[in-house]
Parts: sequence; structure tokens; C-alpha cells
Amino acid sequence: SPRQRPAPPGIAGQSGGCGVAGGRMTDTRRRVKVYTLNEDRQWDDRGTGHVSSCYVERLKGMSLLVRAESDGSLLLESKINPNTAYQKQQDTLIVWSEAENYDLALSFQEKAGCDEIWEKICQVQGKDPSVDITQDLVDESEEERFDDMSSPGLELPSCELSRLEEIAELVASSLPSPLRREKLALALENEGYIKKLLEIFHVCEDLENMEGLHHLYEIIKGIFLLNRTALFEVMFSEECIMDIIGCLEYDPSLSQSRKHREFLTKTAKFKEVIPISDPELKQKIHQTYRVQYIQDMVLPTPSVFEENMLSTLHSFIFFNKVEIVGMLQEDEKFLTDLFAQLTDEATDEEKRQELVNFLKEFCAFSQTLQPQNRDAFFKTLSNMGILPALEVILGMDDAQVRSAATDIFSYLVEYNPSMVREFVMQEAQQNDDDILLINLIIEHMICDTDPELGGAVLLMGLLRTLVDPENMLATANKTEKTEFLGFFYKHCMHVLTAPLLANTTEDKPSKDDFQTAQLLALILELLTFCVEHHTYHIKNYIINKDILRRVLVLMASKHAFLALCALRFKRKIIGLKDEFYNRYIMKSFLFEPVVKAFLNNGSRYNLMNSAIIEMFEFIRVEDIKSLTAHVIENYWKALEDVDYVQTFKGLKLRFEQQRERQDNPKLDSMRSILRNHRYRRDARTLEDEEEMWFNTDEDDMEDGEAVVPPSDKTKNDEDIMDPISKFMERKKLKESEEKEVLLKTNLSGRQSPSFKLSFSSGTKSNLTSQSSASNLPGSPGSPGSPGSPGSPGSVSKSTSQMAAITTKGGLVGLVDYPDDDEEDDEDEDKEETLPLSKKAKLESS
Repeated sequence: SPRQRPAPPGIAGQSGGCGVAGGRMTDTRRRVKVYTLNEDRQWDDRGTGHVSSCYVERLKGMSLLVRAESDGSLLLESKINPNTAYQKQQDTLIVWSEAENYDLALSFQEKAGCDEIWEKICQVQGKDPSVDITQDLVDESEEERFDDMSSPGLELPSCELSRLEEIAELVASSLPSPLRREKLALALENEGYIKKLLEIFHVCEDLENMEGLHHLYEIIKGIFLLNRTALFEVMFSEECIMDIIGCLEYDPSLSQSRKHREFLTKTAKFKEVIPISDPELKQKIHQTYRVQYIQDMVLPTPSVFEENMLSTLHSFIFFNKVEIVGMLQEDEKFLTDLFAQLTDEATDEEKRQELVNFLKEFCAFSQTLQPQNRDAFFKTLSNMGILPALEVILGMDDAQVRSAATDIFSYLVEYNPSMVREFVMQEAQQNDDDILLINLIIEHMICDTDPELGGAVLLMGLLRTLVDPENMLATANKTEKTEFLGFFYKHCMHVLTAPLLANTTEDKPSKDDFQTAQLLALILELLTFCVEHHTYHIKNYIINKDILRRVLVLMASKHAFLALCALRFKRKIIGLKDEFYNRYIMKSFLFEPVVKAFLNNGSRYNLMNSAIIEMFEFIRVEDIKSLTAHVIENYWKALEDVDYVQTFKGLKLRFEQQRERQDNPKLDSMRSILRNHRYRRDARTLEDEEEMWFNTDEDDMEDGEAVVPPSDKTKNDEDIMDPISKFMERKKLKESEEKEVLLKTNLSGRQSPSFKLSFSSGTKSNLTSQSSASNLPGSPGSPGSPGSPGSPGSVSKSTSQMAAITTKGGLVGLVDYPDDDEEDDEDEDKEETLPLSKKAKLESS
């Protein structure tokens, strides 16, 4: 080692610990101790962990990472520098210098792990892993001799045309050694060598000396790889930069030279949208553009070994941008003129487009600032009125201007959503809803003309950020969440849901083209997010506006992704296990579109099939009693033959168990069974209180609105009956001991599902009349089972479908009297002889 480092202690013999990153939990190969050399030339143990090597974006290169085995914290993050000398010692040690007087060592528990990491280091540096040291080090005594020499460490050949090849070879040979690179850079600085090289460049171009031009390309490219700021200052000066770009046009690997200078001088035009009075600022803008062009277009893509050698070039551009933003920000007259012209109606469209593009680039530059400087930047823009200006711009007809304004708005939302929320709440006090900034954003999202809705996706992301309670502030005096969500649901939500409501007025989507489906899917995605995060605000909105029923219309869409979005929305609501939502779902029979979609899907094993089954499985597993009863009472006949999963049979079992717990088995009269015309609820659930919730004002209701049940809607019975009857017809009558009675049903009205199915023992039904004596099987009010196995499908569409009530081991009628099997059989025999005209009609409850 050049500084005579003592050998660090090893780790061998220690018990294997539990690894975090860099190895499996039991992987001891990568288990290491991290040591640093202190001022007393002693090794300090910094901890034990597991080492890994990976690309680190922040460091812009492959790096060594060591995470502590105790808590996973980062013990070491060290970029593998191509020029750092790494040494492998004693088969289990890797030692190197991180800085001038900061030595590091990794002591491996196993040789195999040391070899793996050593190979990674050698791979980055382009070395053979068989070496024990990756760079040739100059001995300390030799270093001292260099330092003592009065002459420069490296003597450059005289800058002449005939010696260009010699100069190119000298530069190339100096690049691998850090010390020689340092000496070469100093020599180039001290002798004004770059300007002399550029003079020769002019001579070579005049003589069309291609060999000389190719040598100059190699020399200038090598000087870039020296990574020296002082040299960049010379190369990027107004006097030299175009000649430097000229040298880089003559890449010997290309058959024809590039025309970079021609592009920069003739094609690329500098647009001064607002006159810049400061010459230094103007020169800095020109320089930054050209250096960025060199980095992006002129220099070849660096190899893995050269990439780190251009880090100073990245830094040069970065700090230039910081200076430009700072100088513009301090020029109050410039910014005042900018915003005045942006919002002036007299500004012509072309000029306004240039102004908006400038502001967009200005905001993009700000991303390079440190957090505190970025705060000051956006505060300045806010004080100058950037949000009112954006509102004006977004209301204009020019699509390009609006697109640029949207990008600027995204910078503001990502930086400080609270600032945007505060502005829109203040403007709501003076302006109508249709010109509010958020509503303009929603309208642009809805009206996006891109077939792929690229702009709409971006805008939806911004809206999601704005309505996300996670980034809302709460102070002692006010809660941003309460204030902003109250504002959003009052002034903006109706704009967001307008396309959804307009497209779901019938039983299927009125427009079902791909672009409309994509837009509705985006809107549903945001509404689903709101259900999860907005609690009572969205609950009031959904129940008051009957949103879920409208959303479920989209399950009839021909686009599977949209139907799945609608199902996901309902699944999110059910996942909350909120009885208010459950009551709404049951009152409006909102499982009907889901069951219909399930039956239409048939036997196909696809995402729709799995998602619907998962929803019912969730209800079963979570034992949501009200929904279980509702599903079995109303949809059992349509689902009972699904036997490739046990979900529906499991639901039926749950239903029967809860009925057994609730019902008194010794019921002695029909009246006691029918005392409540609704299904019987869990005894712990207070139905009357929930009913009051729907019909009385609540303190936290928005604008004092009470939540009321949605208005009645007549259903098209045949529409839902068709798929169910087809489904049922596919399974013919099985050989069984069951006897069946066909009942004619005439279902209508909002409060009934389009089909009612038979019930198991003790089940209640929704009956028009509560009279006990008349409601025997076959009398008016008895429930039926449409599309049952007994229905041959021959009934015309003008009549409703047939229903079945079975007995003895199957489904039973309204009342199952113990020990009365014979009477039940007789009743059924009688029922079968009744003419159809005297069969029961089931009215809406």
C-alpha cells in the first residue's frame, strides 16, 4: 500500500448473521465487516453487514453498498471509481482510499464473497480479476520526487501540425493514471495549449488535412475526459466553443463529418421572448445551450469506463442552469413583463405560445435547484400571479398553449399542492364554477383529443394529487382536508362525473367507443380513490346521486377493462363494510348488474369471472350478514349451479346458519313469520336507526342535505331475464325426487329485483300484503324463481319468466311446518293443477 496501511482484522470465524440487502438471510458469502483507518493509523470497526454491488442513480455509477445485519441501515455507499486503486489482500480483504486521507476496508467472512465483489470492481475498471491491485500506484518516494521537481510533471510536445499524432498518443496514455492526468491537465492550463490546438485546427480545415483533423478529434475528446473545470472554462468560452465543436465534427470512426456548427449557427435560433438586458445572462444562456448540445449530440455515448469521467461536464451544465434561474428570478422587470404579456388579450397567438414555452422551460430549469432555492423560486412565481395567469391561458383555444400550460401546472402541483388548493378555494368566492382552475383542468381532461388520452392521464394524476388527504395540511385553526373536500364536492365533482352520468341514462352505455371507455375508466379510477380516502364526502355524493347504479351500467360495456373498472368501484365500496353503503346496495338491488354480467360471461374463465367470484368470496369470508342474506334471497337460483368454486354454496351455508341463530324454531303462526315484510336482519342491527339516517338531516351532511333513497326506476324485466333463462335452460331437469310448482311472476318496480328466487326454510319474502292466511304457496304474493330448471323457455317475451318452489330436501315454500311433509306434498299437487291465469303475481314490496 502506498501509505503503508496496516492490515485490518478479519471476520473469519464469526457466526453468520441475518443479511438484509446484498445476500439471502442465510448467505454468509457476502457478510463483511467495514473498517476505516483513523488518524492514529488504526482500523476502526464500523459494523457488520452484507455487501452488494449495484447501479446507484444518485452517484451515477456502479457502487458498493453495505447494509447492517442488525437493522438494515446503510453502513457504506461507495461508488466504484474507475481510477481508484483497489487492493485485494489475504483472499478476504479489499482495501482502497476513498479520499486523500480516508482509507476503507471490507473484511469478508468467506473467500467466495470477496472474489465476487473483486470481479465486480475489476469489471467496472476494465481489469483482469487475477490482479491483486487495480491501478499502478506511484510510490510515495516517487511522488515526492515529482513534487520536488521544479519543472512541470509532464512536458508537452510543441504545438505543431507535424506533432499532432505524438500529442494524441500522449493524451491517450495519460488518461488511465490519475497522477498523469493531473500533470497533463496542469500543463494544458499553464501553457494556453488549447488555444494553440484550435489555431492548428483552422490550418487543418483550410488544408483539408483529414489526418490532422482526426488527431485533433482524439486530443479534444481526451481533454474532455480529463474532467477538469478549469479546462472547460477555456473550452466553453465565447472565443473557443464553436472551434471545439468543430474539432468534434471529425470523428475518425465516421465516414463523413457532422455539421454541428452549421446547425448551431443557422438552424437553431435564439428566441428572446422578453428582451434580456443583462449581457452576462444572455451569454450564459447561449453557453448552456451549446454545452448541453455537446453533451447530448456531439460527444459519443460514453462507455461504462468513460461515463464517470464526464461528471464535471454534468456539473458545469447544472450550475449554469442554477445561475440562469437565479438571474432571471432577480430581474423583476423581466418577470412582470412576462406575466403581463401572457395574460394580455392583445398578445397574438404565436407570441403567447413562445411566452408559455419559455415559462415551461423556466420551470423545468428550476428542478435543478436545491430545495430552499426551489422554495424561493416558486414563491416568486406565485407572488407574480402564475396561477391566475395559467387560468387565463387554459381558457384559450390554442391547444399547444394549453398543453404547455398544463405542464407548468403539473410542476406547481407536484411542488406544492396546498398552494394550488388555497388559490382555487379563494377564487371560488368570486368566480362561477365553470371558470374555476380545477374545473378547467377537468374539462381539458374530458376533452382530450389524443386517441390514447395521454394528456387526460397526466391531468387525472394531478387531480388525484390535489384530492389526496395524505398531502393535506392540518393546523390548529383549520383542517385543509375538511375545507378543500367540502369545496371540491360542492363545486367540482359534478363536472368530473358529468361524462359518466351522461353515458349511463339507459341500461347500457349510450356511447361505447374506445376513447369514451378510456375516459370513463379514468374517471372511475379517481372515484375509486375517493371512496377509499374521502369517507363521508363521497358517501353522501354516491348515495344522493345514485352513482353506483349508474356506474354498474358500464358492466354492460363491450370493453372488458371498463366493465372491470365498474366492478372494482363496487368492490371498493363493499370492502369498506359500511352498513349505509350496504343498505343503499340492497334497496336498489345493485347486485343485479353483477349477476347479469356473471351469467353473460358464461363458462369463460377470465378476469371478469375471477373478479366477480372474489367479490362474493369477500362477502362470505368477512361474513357480511346483510349482503349475504340479500344475495341468497334474491339471486340464489341463478347462482346455485356454479359448483367449480364453493363460494356460492358457502354463502348459502352462511345464510342458513344466521337464519338458524335468529329464528325461533317453534313459530306457531303465519303472522309471526311475516310480521316484517323485509328480510329479517341480524338482531343487533337497528334497522329503524338506519332508516332514520336515510330520512333525517345529519350535521356532517354537505350543505345540510339528507341522504335519501334514489328515485324509483322501472326496470326492463326481459332484459335481465334473457341471460338468466338462457343460462338456466342450458341445464336440463335432473333426475331427482324434487317436485316443482311453476308460478307465473310479474316483476316490476324499483324496489324489486328483476327476478326473485325461492327461499330456504324459514326465509321471509318481500310481500305486498302482510296478511297471513292468504299468503300460502300459490296465493298472490308468493315468490317465484324465474328461469329455473323447470322453465322450458317456451314462454313468450310478453309474459314474465317462470319460477319454482321445491320441497323435500330442496327449497321450500314460504312456511315449512315441521312434521307436515304430507300436507306439503298435497299442496304441491294442488298447485300443479292450477291454471296459469290463477298463478301468483309478485308485486314490488
